[in-house]
Amino acid sequence: MSEPRIGAADRIHAIASASPVPGIRLVGVDGPAGAGKSTLARELSTRFGWPVVEIDDFFSWTGFHSWWPRFQSQVITPLLAGQDIRYQVRDWTGDEFGDGLAGWKELSWSPTVVLEGVGSTRSAVAAALACRVWVDAPAAERLERGIARDGESHRELWESYTLRERDFHATDRTRERADLHIDSGTRQPYRPERLAE
Repeated sequence: MSEPRIGAADRIHAIASASPVPGIRLVGVDGPAGAGKSTLARELSTRFGWPVVEIDDFFSWTGFHSWWPRFQSQVITPLLAGQDIRYQVRDWTGDEFGDGLAGWKELSWSPTVVLEGVGSTRSAVAAALACRVWVDAPAAERLERGIARDGESHRELWESYTLRERDFHATDRTRERADLHIDSGTRQPYRPERLAE
């Protein structure tokens, strides 16, 4: 019998609440593209009222590092200082394959904020996080989800991207730092696993 997803939300809440990290509790939901990170983040927001900052508002297909300084300065630094945030978002409509920026988003400071997306628990921010979550699913299933969302025209882009993404996570050792692993594959039981008691 598979464990309901809400069980993972409760475990994430417990880990974040018990964190010794002072100040704001930042919860990072990381993992490869198509793994189900956004779905989990929405559940955390609905269940606990935690606001979500999406890495997709910063990320681009072109790389894993160019956008990080902007994320650090517009999101991480002010939140850790107890301040509201205002950040400029990626222009996915007008510049899908580039790094162009569009409008702005604002978010009031909150005691707990979810950072959702690829690279949200990278080594540069890992120590400041109250909970690091790794969400994964079989590679073929993740690819299917991506193509279903973006269209067959993006298949080659997805295939090349996933290889670069895999290398980034391996080099950064993102998965190894996670406090909780979540398997979101639909072809096998859903199993959240607490890594460190």
